[in-house]
Amino acid sequence: MADRTHVRTCPLCEATCGLELDVVGEKVRRIRGDRADVFSAGYLCPKGTTLGRLHEDPDRLRSPLVKRDGAFVEVSWDVAFEAVAAGLGGVIERHGRQAVAAYLGNPNVHNLAGSFYLKLFLKALGTTNIYSASTVDQMPKHVSCGLMFGDPLLIPVPDLDRTDYLLMLGADPHESNGSLATAPDWPGRMQGIRDRGGKVVVVDPRRSKSAKAADEHLFITPGTDAALLVGMVAARFEMGTVATPDLVDPEAVERLSRAAAAYPPERVAGWCGIEAATIRRLAAELTASPTGVVYGRMGTHTTVYGTLASWLADVLNVLTGNLDRPGGAMFPEPAVGTPRAAPGGRGFTMGRYASRVSGRPEVRGELPVVALPEEIESPGEGQVRALVVVAGNPARSTPDSGRLEAALTDLEFMVSVDPYLNETAQHADVVLPPPSVLERSHYDIAFGSLMVRNTANYSSETFAKPDGHPDEWEILMKLAAIAAGSDAEPASMDEALAASMLERATANPASPAHGVDRAAAWTLLAGRSGPERLLDIRLRAGVYGDGFGANPEGLSLELLELNPHGIDLGPLQPRLPRALQTEDGRIHLAPEVMVDDLARLDQLAVADPDQMLLIGRRHIRSNNSWMHNIEVLVKGRDRCTLQMHSSDADALGVADGQAVEVRSAAGMVSVPVEVTDDIMAGVVSLPHGWGHDARGSRLRVAATRPGVNANLLTDGAASDPVSGNARLNGVPVTVSAGV
Repeated sequence: MADRTHVRTCPLCEATCGLELDVVGEKVRRIRGDRADVFSAGYLCPKGTTLGRLHEDPDRLRSPLVKRDGAFVEVSWDVAFEAVAAGLGGVIERHGRQAVAAYLGNPNVHNLAGSFYLKLFLKALGTTNIYSASTVDQMPKHVSCGLMFGDPLLIPVPDLDRTDYLLMLGADPHESNGSLATAPDWPGRMQGIRDRGGKVVVVDPRRSKSAKAADEHLFITPGTDAALLVGMVAARFEMGTVATPDLVDPEAVERLSRAAAAYPPERVAGWCGIEAATIRRLAAELTASPTGVVYGRMGTHTTVYGTLASWLADVLNVLTGNLDRPGGAMFPEPAVGTPRAAPGGRGFTMGRYASRVSGRPEVRGELPVVALPEEIESPGEGQVRALVVVAGNPARSTPDSGRLEAALTDLEFMVSVDPYLNETAQHADVVLPPPSVLERSHYDIAFGSLMVRNTANYSSETFAKPDGHPDEWEILMKLAAIAAGSDAEPASMDEALAASMLERATANPASPAHGVDRAAAWTLLAGRSGPERLLDIRLRAGVYGDGFGANPEGLSLELLELNPHGIDLGPLQPRLPRALQTEDGRIHLAPEVMVDDLARLDQLAVADPDQMLLIGRRHIRSNNSWMHNIEVLVKGRDRCTLQMHSSDADALGVADGQAVEVRSAAGMVSVPVEVTDDIMAGVVSLPHGWGHDARGSRLRVAATRPGVNANLLTDGAASDPVSGNARLNGVPVTVSAGV
């Protein structure tokens, strides 16, 4: 029988499911879905049931590691930070700050430390060599939304619970739980559309689980989603007057119409493999439906036309009258967002600087990760000689990872903040492990801006941290002090950060905290520190906040603590024009950079008959590579296989389970074939995150089922020129029977 039941939000993916953990002593005995959770209502996936196993995993690091004479040894935190100061400081002294780079993995957006403290750390580094998982995942959406709406974080999401028509491209939420559209139980919500008499259409090179659950599935040639979407835009204009809000410049509509006319369905059909009549039907159905929404994700973004596809999806949402209205594409109103009273802002700027070697432009304060290997390899002023990796495994998760892994061995110094000695961390000189996910509190800052229903949910830590083990935010602040050459302590830095945040909050005329006496507000924060204090400030000063007492019914961290199952803030509401941050306060439907980029579609060509196109895929039991170290998540049938259509297998003379060699411009892997007619002929698929055969890593369970690293095949030279995002889908490969 449980000593206690602890309620918390799962931090392992974007779904934000509520969990109930039965705890006995210092052990988790059982995890089940929290039926009282206001958002997930009991839904959970296999990953969520493993938080206890992740916490107890013997491979999870409990103490810092320092490499001495080529071998890692456990050391105290003081010794570890001294090693960081000597190594990082030495590189800065010898080569300057531009010789330091940082890579940020996606777990950073799943915890409060990453959300609140990373910016201060990066500022202290004083380098423009910043890279992240965003450019192997979602940067096209940030760019297109920044250009259209003035803010790269102002991302419309599909109003799943009220829409009548969902057109979904390059996404498999039955496996991924959704992305850039936070919604527990995507399968149930998709079925809800059908139960209401609506329609779900999935466009994907694979007949995925989501495709099988839809009303209609359409195969599409990998990498051509932008061609399909512009064909739909052209078809929509051919149908007559388009529905555009007053916030759109009529001249922009005309400019877009002229540009799209060059890509009618008849022209793009051969590129994308979808008949012209079907393209016109999709445009007509989307227009005629009472409500509808176009939603595109990973498969559309991780191509050389990723930003085009992202932009065109929202262009269709605008032209069909479905932007910012119930049942369409809507903008969440997060509890910790910055309140806005009127439209207008500084707008969105990119390309403020470029990478040293190949001149790839900056976006959102970072450079494309495809440029990182060459920045380490290429001599000269500004050559990267030190790397700080925070919660990432780029040796497996980024393009051309064989080249990157080789480059890591040439660094003068490297530090990794990670709970595991993974394939990347093994190259580090110092490894700093954060507490486990159950030893820290949780609130979804990033995903609050992407939720398909406005909610707020806070989780306190399940277990206390071991004595002497710093919290993750304290690790980041200590690294910031080291980088800045300061002897400031994390507590004093946190105090200054909180005071600055409070000052901005009380100065915002749109905030319920506007004009509140800061000394009185500070008194209400007494007893809190670290991320909890920062979260409390943001909640109280947010649009639903209590304004530090000005609105007694409003949100505060204390109120969330009293409501462990969360607080429902209601369905999404129209937010335009108030939320727009373009300089003129209007929607920029046809940004020049996007209209000009349409011409690149002319480069689409018929595939080489001697090559196939490689795409990725997800599985419900994994998200990041470290989840492969949990036995219950990897047991059973081998999931790291090359899916191939039966006609292609017959032509190659290979059978199910037989090993084949897959070659690309970047490298080669040998992998067993999985023959299935659920994939297009001419297309093959490998899952991401595998390749656990590195000799120096400590992932003992994963090593028993290593699989192959799909990113040995992805070519860093091929990327989306607008956003810098890597091409992970539509990679030309040659497949041959293994010797």
